[in-house]
Amino acid sequence: QVQLVESGGGLVQAGDSLRLSCAASGRTIADYTMGWFRQAPGKEREFVAGISWNGAITRYVDSVKGRFTISRDNAKNTVYLQMNSLKPEDTAVYYCAASKVKIAVLTTPYNYWGQGTQVTVSS
Repeated sequence: QVQLVESGGGLVQAGDSLRLSCAASGRTIADYTMGWFRQAPGKEREFVAGISWNGAITRYVDSVKGRFTISRDNAKNTVYLQMNSLKPEDTAVYYCAASKVKIAVLTTPYNYWGQGTQVTVSS
């Protein structure tokens, strides 16, 4: 079992930055592909970014490319999402998730999920 806890969300203005963290416990995340997803009110949960077990491969949804960066520190059992130039449309609950397979944009391959952290971007 892997327990995931997100932190770092908050209320910011458009153009600001935030760094989300996802701290894992129970097992090492070095065994897992990690992903960040988000869910806005009334919308489905969507893939934001993913990173391979060793950090060599990353993938982003088009709407965040060039603004968000996913990274991981396996020694600290933590995954990060650096979010720059935030926009109001980035407002959502952000979740991290762990998968035993390669980076996937669907939620189903991810076995473990955190409880989420709220990000609100005002215009």
